Amino acid sequence: MTTRREAIAGLVGMAALARLAPLHAAAGRGEAFSWELLQRRALALHRQAWRPPADAGALLDKMGYDAANDVEYRPDRTLWGDGGVRFFPLTRTARHPVSIAVVENGIARPFAYDPALYRHPADHPMAAIGKGGGFSGFRVMNPGGRGDWLAFQGASYFRAAGPLAQYGLSARGVAVNTGANAPEEFPVFTHVWLERGRDGAVTVYALLDGPSMTGAFRIVSERRAEETVQSVSSVLHMRRSVERLGIAPLTSMYWYGEGDRGPARDWRPEIHDSDGLAIRTGTGERIWRPLANPPRPRTSSFIDARPKGFGLMQRDRDFGHYQDDGVFYEKRPSLWIEPEGDWGKGAVTLYEFPTSTEYADNVVAFWTPERAPRAGDRLVHDYRMRWIGGEPEPLAVARAVACRIGEGNIPGKQPSPDIVKFVVDFAGDRFAGLTHKSPVAPRASVNGGRVVNQGCYPVDGQANLWRLILDIQRDGEQPLDVRAILDMQNQSLTETWLYLLG
Repeated sequence: MTTRREAIAGLVGMAALARLAPLHAAAGRGEAFSWELLQRRALALHRQAWRPPADAGALLDKMGYDAANDVEYRPDRTLWGDGGVRFFPLTRTARHPVSIAVVENGIARPFAYDPALYRHPADHPMAAIGKGGGFSGFRVMNPGGRGDWLAFQGASYFRAAGPLAQYGLSARGVAVNTGANAPEEFPVFTHVWLERGRDGAVTVYALLDGPSMTGAFRIVSERRAEETVQSVSSVLHMRRSVERLGIAPLTSMYWYGEGDRGPARDWRPEIHDSDGLAIRTGTGERIWRPLANPPRPRTSSFIDARPKGFGLMQRDRDFGHYQDDGVFYEKRPSLWIEPEGDWGKGAVTLYEFPTSTEYADNVVAFWTPERAPRAGDRLVHDYRMRWIGGEPEPLAVARAVACRIGEGNIPGKQPSPDIVKFVVDFAGDRFAGLTHKSPVAPRASVNGGRVVNQGCYPVDGQANLWRLILDIQRDGEQPLDVRAILDMQNQSLTETWLYLLG
């Protein structure tokens, strides 16, 4: 069965070039290029009818996972030399070619596809494809050519390895009708321009095309010691109205964790690329919403105005909690979005749907403007993306570090299946000097049930770690929507912890 990741990767591509003015008159011939010219091109394209991307041919059906791994890009053909760019060929799931050009001193020249860029066995499917192939994306290599730190491939998807040198969740240019009643769309980066900056920085310019919109993107990527930072500028032109638009979308995987092992059939204790959604609201409140593998698709909206930041995080960094010595889930990066300028009113939207495997990306988070865009609208958003291993900013409050769920009841009574026990751990210097005698108290609210028991206390032998206990009586089959913090004399000690139990 084709997975969601494969289906999305298969949407890489470009619309038929016949409807666009040719980017270059001939291979190697340069033309003026700038961010302003790319925006004009996106505007001109949106006035034309969208056409679905052309398929590159049935020969690619043989370019499955194993065949793709048998293809090696020749190191001596790396663009910009050591630590430069190598290009992905077409495969069965990434089968539509992307036009790529290189920008230098304001002049763009095409980087032409050539089968000689690759090594593969003589009887490999690429030998039959020959010059009929093309590029499906690219990656930026580490110095010395061992591994890469940035990759673009699949629709408008891209990702960075982060400071722990491990890929995990992905970003994409835009999300269209994700989790909505209307069919979801996956616009594609059809043309890409690459420009090298100082200290190894790479600027990616991309032309986006899809049924409902076109767009121009400028993504400046810098690899730093403690994080990879991407500065993004996007301009979208709507061909038609859409029900839900997602700005700065993030896509990740959550199968199960320490608090909800119900879906688990695997021997590993936890399997997830991210374990929670973090939000810094326009008023400065810090929210933490643990991810879940729900029994049915669901959408959660966190209404806000002028948000300060949001992201999908991997907080659990303990190898022993995963025991995976192959893909190292404890090293998966977190991705934090920092809006620049006034994004106005809207909501951080979280869409989750069930999965029974680690190969399906079943979590999406993005910003949704308050007003759904209409045909003819022009939308401009600038933001910064930070691929990190820790927290994106110092926290004045303690953070949630674990959440466990089971049957509960008032202490001394038999656990009841109608009562849910939540055990939430908070950690941070905000608890320094506090003891069990300190007037720390939980403050909780619930929709779909009522609190029958609650309490909090410092965990013995653990520095600055406090545990919250909530026993909640359910109201029939309604979902439980829980909100809680720990406070002391009306001062919040922790971020706001939210949970939705379907």
